Amino acid sequence: MSKTESIRARVEPDLKAQAEAVFGALGLTPTEAITLFYRQVTLHHGLPFPVRLPNEATQVALREAMDAENLTEWSSLDALKAAHR
Repeated sequence: MSKTESIRARVEPDLKAQAEAVFGALGLTPTEAITLFYRQVTLHHGLPFPVRLPNEATQVALREAMDAENLTEWSSLDALKAAHR
């Protein structure tokens, strides 16, 4: 089947560069990667990976981490391990 449709999307430049580096490492062009994604969406009748909102506890932990709240510092990896035995 001939390719006659095109897709335009705006993405952050860094995200585009990072994704295209991964595509290149996989031997894919951006067009091939997008086509692969569309084929997987079609085969799965939805996104080919789980997309979920984090639960309340995870949301709180993420907020606290982003705000550097309630963090514990350890003097070493061994100290961290010892605290969790």
